[in-house]
Amino acid sequence: MSILLIFATALMLFISYLSYQKRHLPVARTVIFIMLAAAFYSLGYAIEILSVSLRGVKLALHIEYLGIPFVTVLWLVLVLQFTNIAAKYRRRLMLLLFAIPVATFFLHLTNDWHHFVYKEYVLNPDGVLPRYNTVKGFWYHVNGYYNYFVIAAGMVLFIPMYSRALPIVRKQILIIALGAVAPFAFNLIYQFARTSIDLTPFGFAVSGFACVWGILRINLLRLTPLALAKVFDTIRDGVVLLDYEDQIVSFNRAAEEVFPELAATKRYPAPGKRVLSNCPELLERIAAANGLDERFPFQRSGMNRHRHYICSLSFIYDIGMDPIGKIVMFNEITELMENEARLRENARQLSRLNAFKDKLFTVMAHDIRDPIALLVSLTELLGEEPSETDIEHAEVFQEIRRQVRNTYHLVDNLLDWYRSQNGKVAFRPLEWNLQQVVRQALSLAGARAGMKQILMTENIDDALTVSADKEMLDLILRNLLSNAIKFTGVGGRIEFGAVVEGDLVKVSVSDNGMGIDEETSELLRQEELFFKEPGSANERGEMRFGLLLTREFLRIHGGSLRFDSVPGEGTTFLFTLPGSANRGETAESYQTAVRKL
Repeated sequence: MSILLIFATALMLFISYLSYQKRHLPVARTVIFIMLAAAFYSLGYAIEILSVSLRGVKLALHIEYLGIPFVTVLWLVLVLQFTNIAAKYRRRLMLLLFAIPVATFFLHLTNDWHHFVYKEYVLNPDGVLPRYNTVKGFWYHVNGYYNYFVIAAGMVLFIPMYSRALPIVRKQILIIALGAVAPFAFNLIYQFARTSIDLTPFGFAVSGFACVWGILRINLLRLTPLALAKVFDTIRDGVVLLDYEDQIVSFNRAAEEVFPELAATKRYPAPGKRVLSNCPELLERIAAANGLDERFPFQRSGMNRHRHYICSLSFIYDIGMDPIGKIVMFNEITELMENEARLRENARQLSRLNAFKDKLFTVMAHDIRDPIALLVSLTELLGEEPSETDIEHAEVFQEIRRQVRNTYHLVDNLLDWYRSQNGKVAFRPLEWNLQQVVRQALSLAGARAGMKQILMTENIDDALTVSADKEMLDLILRNLLSNAIKFTGVGGRIEFGAVVEGDLVKVSVSDNGMGIDEETSELLRQEELFFKEPGSANERGEMRFGLLLTREFLRIHGGSLRFDSVPGEGTTFLFTLPGSANRGETAESYQTAVRKL
C-alpha cells in the first residue's frame, strides 16, 4: 500500500513537472500547486502507514497537512480560471477562500496545545494499519464540510459551461471535474465505510492519470476554454486558434474554406509552419507580432478566382498580462474588391464619356452659335436696307428676325449655363457701380424696347456699389430685361430700383406688362430646365431657362431671386447681391475696368 502511495506521489510530481514547462500560464501554475498539495498528502500518508511510533505518525500528519487543507480550494481556483468568473474580484475572493485552509494548517500545527483538529491518538491492535487511529476534533469536521462545499461549488460552476462548450472543451472540463470527483468519492468511502485506511490519496492517483492523459492528448494546459470559446463554427469569418508556441490548436469550418490544408491534418495541436507552409508571408506576420492586435490584407489563389481577405490578428490573455495564444480571423472581401474594381472601371469610362460629351457639347454649341450669329447680322443688314420685295414681306421678315435673335440668345444662354455647371465659369467678384452697370444694360436693350415704345428708367443712387462678377451680372440684367420687354405691351414701362438692406443690395426690375398667372408662377418656382411662354406680341423665347440661369448665378454670389406678379398689372423681380465695402466706386474706375474686359 505504501508503494502504491509513493507511486501516486511520483505521478503527481511528474504532472507538476509537465505543468512547470507551461508555468507562464496561470492555469498551469495552479495545477502545479494542486499536484504538489496532493503529493504531500500521498507521501505523508505513506509515511503514516509505515510509522510504528506516535512521533512518526504525528510527523507524517504534519506532512499531510501541507496539502490536505489546500488541495480542494486550489481546485476551485482552477475552475474559476477556466470559467473566468469573478475576474475583477479574484484576489479578494482568494483571500476569502483560503481563510479556512490556512487556519486549518496552523491549528493542526499547534494541535498538541488545544486538540481542535485531533482530540487523541488511539493505538490500534497489532496488524491493523495505520498503527494509530485518530479521534477527530470539531475543526476537523469544519474543514471536511468546507471541502465538500468547495467541490460542490466548482461543479455548479462547470454545469452551464459544459452545456455550451465545444467537444474538446468538454473533455477538458471532464478531466478537471474528475480531479475533484475521484478523491471526493474515495473520501466518502473512507468516511461512511468506517475503514481504517484513508482512501483519499488513491483518488488523487486516479486524478493524476486523467491529468497526464489530458495534458498529453487533448492540450489541457495550452489553452483554456476562455480563449477557445471564441472559436465557434457559426460565424462566417474563418478563425484559426494558435497557442503561445504558434501551434494550431483549433479552427472553425469557415477557416477550412480559406485553408483546405487544415482539414488534411488529422491531429492537433499541429505546428503552424507545417500546416500553413504554403503561406510563408502569413506565418512571418504571425511570428513577428509583438503583442499588439493588427489588421492586414491577405490573398489566396483559389481554383476559380483570386480571393482577398482582411486578416485580424488578436492576442489572447488569461488572467493577468501573459499571452496564452493568438486568434487569427479572415474576413473575405473578394466580392467587395471586385465591385470596387468594377466601380473604378465604370468611373474611368464615365470620365471618358464626360470628357467626350464636354468636347461634343462645346463644339456643337459653337458650331450652332456662330452660324446663328451670322444670321442675326444678315437680318440686321437686310432690315436697314429693305427692298420692294422685303417691304411686301415685312411681317414675315420681322418674324424671321425675331426667331433668329431669340434662338441666338437661347444658344448663348445654354452655353453659359453649361460652362457654369461644369465649373468652367470663372467667378471673379469686384466692386462695381450699380447705376453704371444698369445703364449699360438699358442701353444694350434700348433697340428692342424702342420697337415696342417701352419706356425704361432707373432710380439708383449713383454712389451705390455691389461686389459681383461683371459677366454674370450683365447676364442677370440682360435676362431680366429681356423677359420684361417680352411680356410688356406697346407703350409700357420698365423701371430699375435698388435699396441697401444690411450687407446686401436689393435690386428690383418692375414692369406693367401682362403679369404672370398663378399656374405659371408655380412652374417658375420650380427648377426644371425648360418652359416657354409667349410674350405680349407672341414672341417666343427661353423665359424659364433664362430665369434658371439667373437664379444659378445669383446663388454663386450668395444672393437670391424672387418675384411678385399680378396678372394684367405687371411683374416685379427682386434679387439681392452682396454690397461693396467701398460704396463710393467712381464712374472713372468703372470705365477703366470695362476697358480691361
